[in-house]
Amino acid sequence: MIRVHGGYANRMYRLDTDHGSFAVKELNLDDRRWTHHVEDVFRFERAAFDAGIPMPEPISASHGTLVHRWVEGEKVPEAPVSAAYAFEIGEILARIHALDVAWTRVSIEDPTPRDWSELAARAVATGQPWADELASHVETFLAIAHFVDTCERPGPVVLTHRDIQPWNLLSREGRPVVLDWELSGMLDLSGELGSTALSLAKGPGFDDIKPAIFRSVLDGYVAGGGALPPSGPSWFVFMIGGWLGHTRWNILRCLAGVDVSTGPGLALSHQSVRNGVRGLPELFGRLPEIEALLV
Repeated sequence: MIRVHGGYANRMYRLDTDHGSFAVKELNLDDRRWTHHVEDVFRFERAAFDAGIPMPEPISASHGTLVHRWVEGEKVPEAPVSAAYAFEIGEILARIHALDVAWTRVSIEDPTPRDWSELAARAVATGQPWADELASHVETFLAIAHFVDTCERPGPVVLTHRDIQPWNLLSREGRPVVLDWELSGMLDLSGELGSTALSLAKGPGFDDIKPAIFRSVLDGYVAGGGALPPSGPSWFVFMIGGWLGHTRWNILRCLAGVDVSTGPGLALSHQSVRNGVRGLPELFGRLPEIEALLV
């Protein structure tokens, strides 16, 4: 097997055999942020693949390893996609949400951690390169945590991918291929649409947002038979909460200072922390502007 670098949570390998090529994903089981319901996700993936959703064929799933048929395609850069690509992603989401798949898992969300002062103090004491920036934003991170816990979600709740972002997509002859389904589960529809549409309509920061691309995702969703939920801050709370949790998880990895055998390397964790410490306060501060611009 050949290691394929770049994953933010797990480790990926390519396996070439007489029966074709396969993507073998080694799940991070040492310090993962959530329980991975392997059998449920695999059943959902099989239903999506059988329904013609453009995605790698799921081959097998076990406690620590996922296997899919390898799909060739171009990586999708973190930049606004074309209107046609965005429209097709919207259609794909509508088709996913229309799948009739039993899902008995009930997600019980714990309160968002509020230990940002303690984390900042530990970062300063251990000389982390991003410690001063984190310390200067502690109050903002506490406000973000409060927002995540108190923002009203209007529903409906749908069974969905939950993580359609540029790094989980390929472009094959200009059309989407959806990768990395292991976060699949129930989610408020507005959170899924807002997270997906915003990520496809912008570059790495928030100065290059294309409202027309955001709306193309929504137009595709409606064309695919979906109905849009009411506009409001709930469209972005899932994205903000996910990024907040991802940043905190990587902070803990950096504070431990150990390059563990699964999950991202320590250098990638430091990069993720820097991105979160700088990007989250900006996103949170511009939330009213983004909401008014896009929805």
